[in-house]
Amino acid sequence: MRHYREELWFNAPTRRAYINITDQVQSAVDESKIKEGLCLVNAMHISASVYINDDESGLLHDYDKWLEKLAPHDPVSQYRHNDTGEDNADAHLKRQVMGREVVVAVTNGKLDFGPWEQIFYGEFDGRRKKRVLVKIIGE
Repeated sequence: MRHYREELWFNAPTRRAYINITDQVQSAVDESKIKEGLCLVNAMHISASVYINDDESGLLHDYDKWLEKLAPHDPVSQYRHNDTGEDNADAHLKRQVMGREVVVAVTNGKLDFGPWEQIFYGEFDGRRKKRVLVKIIGE
């Protein structure tokens, strides 16, 4: 069995962002030369997420509004975590809802998706450099 590891780096200019990273992950699969296996993609920061869903602007807007209702950023004083001097407690909660990672099958050297599936990086406390791990194992 072979393995391949790559890091993708992001620096979202806004607090929250939803970035389609499917092409970048497929490029890592291509680079790996692995034809059959599994591809793990995970956010390496506790205020960011990796998830799979449709790349449709209305849905991305709905996610953002829904998450902000579940865990609003303001007022920052509503969260004990922010008593430490930070202001990102909501980002930790949003990440918990959206998930840390995804695993996608690799078949014939391609990410093996269902209809409309795409991989996204969800940023909930942006404006700084963060990374995503892509780990591919197989033959």
